[in-house]
Amino acid sequence: MSGSAFNAFKSRVPVAWSPRLYITLVRGLPGTRRLHRRTLEAMRLRRCHRTVEHRTTPSLLGMLTQVKRLVTVETEEMYNARKQAEAEMRAPRPPLVVSHQPQPPAPKPAAAAAVGAATTAQ
Repeated sequence: MSGSAFNAFKSRVPVAWSPRLYITLVRGLPGTRRLHRRTLEAMRLRRCHRTVEHRTTPSLLGMLTQVKRLVTVETEEMYNARKQAEAEMRAPRPPLVVSHQPQPPAPKPAAAAAVGAATTAQ
């Protein structure tokens, strides 16, 4: 599938309507057109992997159509689910305890000690 056909398909994919959209810049600005850089600046996206929140308006949707290859768009539900998954990955885990002191030998169970004493008595 050529790039233009994919972009045409991507622009027609229905997205669940949300009153707020979370927009993340995922591609770098160097090498992009000046018009696209100005559009991203108007959306307050200045650095890669930064996310901003905007109300869904026709003008914003037009801007997103213009720079759709540089950004990812998430609804509130998608954004909250992603943030929750990231928080679970960063959840504190119990500490790993490593002791460098030699451990005393473990005591033998009573049954094994009785069998050992019986064989030495014979």
